[in-house]
Amino acid sequence: MRGSFWRSLITCYEALHIVVPQKEPALFTKDFNRMADKIREMQSFFGLEVTGELNRKTVDIMKQPRCGIPDVRSYSTFPHSPRWKKEDVTYRILNYTPDMLQEDVEEAIAKAFQLWSSVTPLRFIRLYSGQADIMISFASGFHGDFYSFDGPGGTLAHAYPPGSGIGGDAHFDEDENWTKFTTYSGYNLFLVAAHELGHSLGLGHSNVFGALMYPIYMARDTRNYRLPQDDIDGIQALYGKQDTQFLVDDG
Repeated sequence: MRGSFWRSLITCYEALHIVVPQKEPALFTKDFNRMADKIREMQSFFGLEVTGELNRKTVDIMKQPRCGIPDVRSYSTFPHSPRWKKEDVTYRILNYTPDMLQEDVEEAIAKAFQLWSSVTPLRFIRLYSGQADIMISFASGFHGDFYSFDGPGGTLAHAYPPGSGIGGDAHFDEDENWTKFTTYSGYNLFLVAAHELGHSLGLGHSNVFGALMYPIYMARDTRNYRLPQDDIDGIQALYGKQDTQFLVDDG
């Protein structure tokens, strides 16, 4: 369930240009068809003209900063719809990026969790030691899970669906410049964290432009940011709606 759509596409492309001279014509045709199918799949996902060719618009999409989870259609869940079988989910921040103040990192992560808890019965509890359901870390290049980061740009972060061990964990590429606010010189940690935690809770990608779970990073004003309806529909399909019975109106 891990790896990126782009990595598989590039693998096909490299197979054509490097290995093909040593192959029989039938194998060449198989590799070519495989690459064309991958291109068509991506073009369809992003609403591009489906040609199976690496045209300019397709290449431009491939170059956009993105999440490392494979692309799927509409709001979606992972295969077999994994989810946490409890309402109290724990998390732990293992380390911090030097790009931001420690308290700003903590605030960004807490706000990202709050987006999801505001529309579900989930409660997120921070741990300061030991094993949590969701372990959050910053790392560069190879970092122990066999899905290395690729330096500045490209894949910004990745996260695993709910489960034991590495399940639920979220990793952020330290080679990126992380920011508290939306700027042109870095990536807003709150926005990326909120997206990745959607994966940690069981959501896949959405092809609805503007949805939080859309795979391409989109800079936006995060003041009074609210979860788009497509993301609400997705997370509530897994966990149900927030129980309003015990909410108190302070007004």
